[in-house]
Amino acid sequence: DDAVLKLFEDGSYELVPHDNMRKTIARRLVEAKSTIPHFYLTLDCELDALLALRKQLNGAAPMKKTEHGEVPAYKLSVNDLIIKAMAMALMAVPDANASWTESAMVKHRHADVGVAVSIPGGLITPIVRKADEKSLSAISNEMKDMAKRARERKLKPEEYQGGTTAVSNLGMFGIKDFAAVINPPHATILAVGAGEERPVVKNGEIAIATVMSVTLSTDHRAVDGALGAELLGAFKRLVENPMAMLV
Repeated sequence: DDAVLKLFEDGSYELVPHDNMRKTIARRLVEAKSTIPHFYLTLDCELDALLALRKQLNGAAPMKKTEHGEVPAYKLSVNDLIIKAMAMALMAVPDANASWTESAMVKHRHADVGVAVSIPGGLITPIVRKADEKSLSAISNEMKDMAKRARERKLKPEEYQGGTTAVSNLGMFGIKDFAAVINPPHATILAVGAGEERPVVKNGEIAIATVMSVTLSTDHRAVDGALGAELLGAFKRLVENPMAMLV
């Protein structure tokens, strides 16, 4: 530390001590990048059908009474549908729903999807358990509750430990694409960029579509290139044909 501080002029900085959360995040990130052979796959997904379905579902939401008056029973976000699509993709490609250990491959029976949530001083990943079995409205309401409690630092350890994969969405900040660091014991994490209007070629003609770039980081020991490509392809099909998520 002293060697680093000597590089800066006295009085040109202030020291902010690390809290336990920041120390834990730093330790886990170093461990992840040092011990997991990361492999990256990127593709583009058209979002127009998903956005139309989201609008239709939100418009059909029943009203419920609260202390603040009547409000919709749910309000789906794009991220809610991405969580569901990732969970269903893992069910469609079960070999990718795995965790690496030195003695055996851990094959998971359900998709427990962690969702990165930014909180003051760090990051936490609450987990939607059995997201493959839950309705979109259940996922949405559960995520709103956990994100709120995460920012209040009221999550229980079992609500953010474990899981079988994770989703990190920076689209709301206008980020086009990025590669996320895998969070052990997961073998995958999906980095989601912003949905934006882009020119696309359809039937030999240029058209405008809302397109989102996603990057899948995989632990190559558990999910190699071909398996990762199969998983990402299953995710893309669900996003572009979102009615399948209502079955």
